[in-house]
Amino acid sequence: MPNVSLSFSLPITPDLIHGAVELERTEVGLLPHRLPAWARAQYPDAQLALAEAQPSGVRLVFRTRASTVELDTLPTKRRYGAMAPRPDGIYDLLVDGELTQQASAPGGKIMDIDVLSGAAKVQPGDVQRLRFAGLPPGDKTIEIWLPHDETTELVALHADAPIAPLAALGQRRWLHHGSSISQGSNATNPTGIWPAVAARLAGVDLLNLGFGGNALLDPFTARTIRNLPADVISLKLGINLVNTDAMRLRAFGPAVHGFLDTIREGHPTTPLLVISPTWCPIHETTPGPTMFDGKALEKGTLLFRALGNDAERRQGKLTLGVIREQLQKIVQQRAPADANIHYLDGSALYGAEDNARYPLPDELHPEAEAHRLIGERFSALAFRAGAFGKGAA
Repeated sequence: MPNVSLSFSLPITPDLIHGAVELERTEVGLLPHRLPAWARAQYPDAQLALAEAQPSGVRLVFRTRASTVELDTLPTKRRYGAMAPRPDGIYDLLVDGELTQQASAPGGKIMDIDVLSGAAKVQPGDVQRLRFAGLPPGDKTIEIWLPHDETTELVALHADAPIAPLAALGQRRWLHHGSSISQGSNATNPTGIWPAVAARLAGVDLLNLGFGGNALLDPFTARTIRNLPADVISLKLGINLVNTDAMRLRAFGPAVHGFLDTIREGHPTTPLLVISPTWCPIHETTPGPTMFDGKALEKGTLLFRALGNDAERRQGKLTLGVIREQLQKIVQQRAPADANIHYLDGSALYGAEDNARYPLPDELHPEAEAHRLIGERFSALAFRAGAFGKGAA
């Protein structure tokens, strides 16, 4: 670990961390999790473990007069066979809510992943130090948003003035659950993922339970949401059910009802917004499963393909069009007994015309500009226009 050069140093403690569900003590520091240990134990899947430990929406928040702040962190980089190395994760530093600096940690652990089998092997690495200098004078609130797609163990903070944690942000908590799009796939920085864009515009405290490949109506996810405090809740459902070809139409409706019933056990009147999938041409009318394009992988390019066919809809296979129709019906069915449940068509956030302007680079995930667009529209539709219902704006 580098020598400490600043006057004030303190280990990372839980009161500095916002946006995590649970913190695991490791050999070097704290590892944020976005699912509790009991939930992780119910389905020890490698992809879910990777996604929930990537700190999308997690940030350090504190008050200080410091002009220089340094963060000790141990990231885990991912390498996928012969594909080009992934860019280093970005840490966004905000001063009083404004993005002012960014930094990356070039070293750390390395996780080598076999794209086809999913097998992974981790090589050890060293703690890295990030430096943010030239901060404005005076007392200020600092937020350091962690990379949305790179696991990081938090070790210590150093500064040239004292640091005081902010235990409460004074904002309403928005709890959001969704897929890799909600986690931030193909966004370039952590405050650029669409839930972060929307949260900052709406002035709410984001708890992001977007899990790449794992918005699958899992009962443990519903129970996690049920048990967490929230002022408003949104659920973006559908794309992963098609990706994995996890269920047919017969099972889909009861599974959604059960998921909502569990959440309502802990949040009987909390504004609850059900969001259907955003536009994705390969699955609008074609069922899953979704698979990597092998020929593209051989050339080092990541592309996805739909392996189902349109005729399989008659056998009950799910498409995005079917899911939008069914989710709207489910919300309409529940609304007479639940005045605080609402529906938002995901194609209003990113639709066919948007896809023509901002095509999905891998055929599945939006790029940075599309994330910004989705976040801006969600803030306008859900918070300002009231898609969450009265009292949510």
